Amino acid sequence: MMHTPDLPDTISVFPLPSALLLPRSRLPLHIFEPRYLQMFEDALKTSQRLIGMVQPDPMLGREDRLHSIGCAGRITQFSETEDGRYMITLCGISRFRILNESEGFQPYRRCDVSWDGFGRDLGRTETDPRFDRRAFMNLLDRYFSAQHLSTDWDSIKDAEDELLINSLSMLLDFGLEDKQALLEAPCLTTRRETLVTLIEYGLRGGKNEDTLQ
Repeated sequence: MMHTPDLPDTISVFPLPSALLLPRSRLPLHIFEPRYLQMFEDALKTSQRLIGMVQPDPMLGREDRLHSIGCAGRITQFSETEDGRYMITLCGISRFRILNESEGFQPYRRCDVSWDGFGRDLGRTETDPRFDRRAFMNLLDRYFSAQHLSTDWDSIKDAEDELLINSLSMLLDFGLEDKQALLEAPCLTTRRETLVTLIEYGLRGGKNEDTLQ
């Protein structure tokens, strides 16, 4: 387990819309652009092997702007294809706040970051004491049916609170700003409440009504 003093002040960042990484969760990525191949290879040379996943922030009117909060993942697995691409897995370590973008000669982007305020990410697996799992599963069943999605319901029913809520937050097809709201939720209960709101909103076709909490 990493501790805050072990985390670097500057990390490479991968701006990828709607690709959400959360602490203690795993994100598979397909790396093929030359600049990100270089980023991956450079990250492997460091002791932490970290890459920061961050959402672009088009609301600010510039395509190159980034949201201020992202999540760093440690490279835990990778395989190379015959044509030089990589399939990698990041394990979420901690969220970070971008302080400023670092200048350099690398083809990819690097940012000076702060890890302050995200100590919970480096701790134990979170639980959600107010989680009504039965009501949530009923809601999820309705949503999957409406979206024509299939899943392994036995695995979902047996999953721990954090694994279930974080996996759904990462996998379900929400918009960029919705994904950012899930990322920035201060605790698992808040993330679950946000997730429920987004699912209810999707079921209503965007109409505002009372939501299940």
